[in-house]
Amino acid sequence: MKKILLVLALVISSFAQEKYSEMQIKQMIAKMVILGFTDTKITKNSQIYKDVEFGLGGVILFDKDPNDKTKAKNIENLEQLRVLNQTLQKISDRKLLISIDQEGGRVQRLKADIGFFETLNANEVSKKGEIFAKDSYKAMAKGLSDVGINLNFAPVVDLAINKNNSVIYKLGRSYSKDANEVTKYASIFVDELKKEGVLATLKHFPGHGSSLADSHLGFVDISNTWSEVELEPYKYFIENNKVDLIMTAHVYNKNLDKNYPATLSYNINTKLLRDRLNYKGVLITDDLQMSAISKHYDLKQTLTLAINSGVNLLLFANQLAKPISLKEIVDTTYGEVLNKNIKLENIIESNKKIDDLLKKL
Repeated sequence: MKKILLVLALVISSFAQEKYSEMQIKQMIAKMVILGFTDTKITKNSQIYKDVEFGLGGVILFDKDPNDKTKAKNIENLEQLRVLNQTLQKISDRKLLISIDQEGGRVQRLKADIGFFETLNANEVSKKGEIFAKDSYKAMAKGLSDVGINLNFAPVVDLAINKNNSVIYKLGRSYSKDANEVTKYASIFVDELKKEGVLATLKHFPGHGSSLADSHLGFVDISNTWSEVELEPYKYFIENNKVDLIMTAHVYNKNLDKNYPATLSYNINTKLLRDRLNYKGVLITDDLQMSAISKHYDLKQTLTLAINSGVNLLLFANQLAKPISLKEIVDTTYGEVLNKNIKLENIIESNKKIDDLLKKL
């Protein structure tokens, strides 16, 4: 018991030297979280109101309630969505990241039935040509900006390598199997988003196009199918300073890391992405509640490994029957900081990167 007290005293002392209180550290952790919630309008009694007030980094919006598809989760119509986002921004003492998955095709939360400009999937867009792509993404970007969305989890820069891939190839989410074509159309997408003040996210690092399985459903091993060419789009965007965020993939590759999937891998997220490819920006996880992660790691392990791997933003979409709370995420992370399993420096560094990202808005 004395040893435990001594360790805690040393930890608290080190925090005091850093001049960060418990509340400040918890708010820095909260800033690293993008959270899903179920509400189409909010009041001071809404939990998401309290979370944003506490310092939540951002939210992710969905159209349908996954547990009852007849009900809206966040989006009923464009005016309602605009008011919701304005309310969220007013609560926050800084720019709140309001995010959405709006790729086009099957993956778009804003659809024509509520009056939004509907976009073709990546494969279809690439067949229509560059002018069509620019016009399509310009309309989408303006629509996102008009309703107050400032972060899009797109474009997909995975290569259409595996024709049996159910989550990328068969859904038309990739522009091409050719890295140059992917880079060309993804670049148009990024440029149009930027013009409207919407941040873009390249995904899914280090590449999901060669996979055989869907990480929403479980473990995905790309060890025998992945190749270095899948890094080419990332190299282009990093070298040309055209990256806002990069999203990790929940894929496992024993040749890159024998122990962990990319989202939780220091070898992939730091040694490969940051050290070798020289990426300095914000790295966000894919949804940490997806089965590829949640079936194999508990919350404490997930948070510790993700943050230590070099991730800066933690995405919890709350598309499950039992949502996770910001408090649980923050308290669990804070406990691991106290136990020295997560370095406080990682939290501080992530906050600096997030601050730099917010300056773009």
